[in-house]
Amino acid sequence: MNDGTKNGPGPPAHRPATTEDLLRLHAPQVLGALVRRYGHFDLAEDAVQEAFIAAAQQWPAAGAPDNPRGWLIKTASRRLVDQLRSEEARRRREENAAALTPRDAFTAPPPGESRAPSEDDTLTLLFLCCHPELPAAGRTALTLRAVGGLTTAEIARAHLVPEATMAQRISRAKQKIKGVPFRQPGQEDRDRRLATVLQVLYLIFNEGHTATSGSELHRADLAHEAIRLTRAVRRLLPTEGAVTGLLALMLLTEARSAARTGPHGELVPLDEQDRTRWDRAAIAEGTALVEESLSQGPAGPYQLQAAIAALHDEAASTEETDWLQIVALYDELVRRAPGPEPMAELSRAVAVAMAHGPEAGLAELKGLEKELSGNHRLDAVRAHLLEKSGDTEGALAAYRSAANRTLSVPESRYLMMRAARLRA
Repeated sequence: MNDGTKNGPGPPAHRPATTEDLLRLHAPQVLGALVRRYGHFDLAEDAVQEAFIAAAQQWPAAGAPDNPRGWLIKTASRRLVDQLRSEEARRRREENAAALTPRDAFTAPPPGESRAPSEDDTLTLLFLCCHPELPAAGRTALTLRAVGGLTTAEIARAHLVPEATMAQRISRAKQKIKGVPFRQPGQEDRDRRLATVLQVLYLIFNEGHTATSGSELHRADLAHEAIRLTRAVRRLLPTEGAVTGLLALMLLTEARSAARTGPHGELVPLDEQDRTRWDRAAIAEGTALVEESLSQGPAGPYQLQAAIAALHDEAASTEETDWLQIVALYDELVRRAPGPEPMAELSRAVAVAMAHGPEAGLAELKGLEKELSGNHRLDAVRAHLLEKSGDTEGALAAYRSAANRTLSVPESRYLMMRAARLRA
């Protein structure tokens, strides 16, 4: 499976790398390199953004350089040095910057290549953004922005909050870690940050597996980057069940990605997918990791979700899926959650419908209307279950509502196609 561990995350195989692909690929490594050398997280991120703007303006016409990351580091470093020179303590900061900058810095190939900076710097950056002095919401938002490369709008949608609120949250988080040393945390500190690190990786993967907006359903670069980073965390903590479970969940979910879209990029739901296109090597690895994770301690949310994914992937068809076992696993997942888990309960409602009929699933949806009000996925599931129950008019209205609410072009097209099929 191409999970980014060999060649790194990249664009889908059907198209060449674009400037946007290259920028997203190198974003965390470039930011990590600057923070490691200079500190000043907030100024470094500003400098990286300026370098990316310059690249977006120059590369499409002139072509990407042979060493994109080196070019970005060099350009961003110049911007950062300019910012440091404009500060009140200009002379002291210039001396520090000169002392911290290697003599051969920012020439191709990038410095420190023998120390695997792309992984080490990104992993250090990941734990830095999950610093315990930050509030939980700030840690997640900052990591998604700095490491995952998500926009503020994408992060806001993932957390169901206004974009302005999320922008303030990210800004406060950057200020909070200003001056924190750029290095791997000790074991005790690392353990305290682990839950947030895993949550962030999970959110990055979800945004990659099913993009919340845009013209593509699947953003392979994000999904593969999340898998790569989770593998890196697992190398640090090989006996941590939550890490193993999360990696298993990602592999088992991503294994179905090739069958989730049709020849024109349209969404193909699970029950209509060609299962011969599923990545059997990834399924085998993910299934083995599920078993390993369950032996590493009490089952947490990632292990339980991975076990559900394994049941889907091992079934020969939708009809042969063990839906009763999946409902039982969702029951356990919801029971163990520290707070409401509306998306897990929504998936549970689908499993209940498959096990006990669409009316039973529709009854489960009633308890989710408040928490998921305005969410297109609630309307989409309702439409599907209404269609199965024979309520054509109700399904038609729900499909249209879901299509109007989603920001994903492939999802909207699929939902409108379902509505059109009902009208025919």
